[in-house]
Amino acid sequence: MFNLRLLAGVMTLLLAVPALAETRIGVVDLRQALFSSSDAQAFSEQLQKDFADDEVKVRGVQDEARKLKERIEKDGAMMNESERSKLASEFQEKVKEFNFLKQRLDSTVASRKQSFLESARPQVDAAVKELLQENDLDLILPSEAVVYAKPDMDLTSQLLEKLNQ
Repeated sequence: MFNLRLLAGVMTLLLAVPALAETRIGVVDLRQALFSSSDAQAFSEQLQKDFADDEVKVRGVQDEARKLKERIEKDGAMMNESERSKLASEFQEKVKEFNFLKQRLDSTVASRKQSFLESARPQVDAAVKELLQENDLDLILPSEAVVYAKPDMDLTSQLLEKLNQ
């Protein structure tokens, strides 16, 4: 009976040894690699060119609102009620205009960035698969999901090189 238990224990250990084999893991900062890539830099430059006029307009409206506010604070005590009310109304309109323009610009830029991310996704996936095979890894984790990893496990620079090819 004892020999049977010993034999069963030894068999269990022999079957468990492959499960104890070392799992090879790599870590990448996908956001850093993607936004540092040459494609992302070209996209960013194009985005700045495309929306430069809109940004200037938003800043202009913001400056106008700031100047109206300063004027109300500085000269408001010396103005009669109708002048102060008119100025306050102008200020509120500029604030509304600024908020509208800023929100529209932010929304459009975010939409364009999302489109870029979606179009880059197949290239990133292919580069990650290449890293997996080249480094004989079992698993690649995003750095955001990792509390600590040894520096030699960080494959972000290799991923960036592949994205720039």
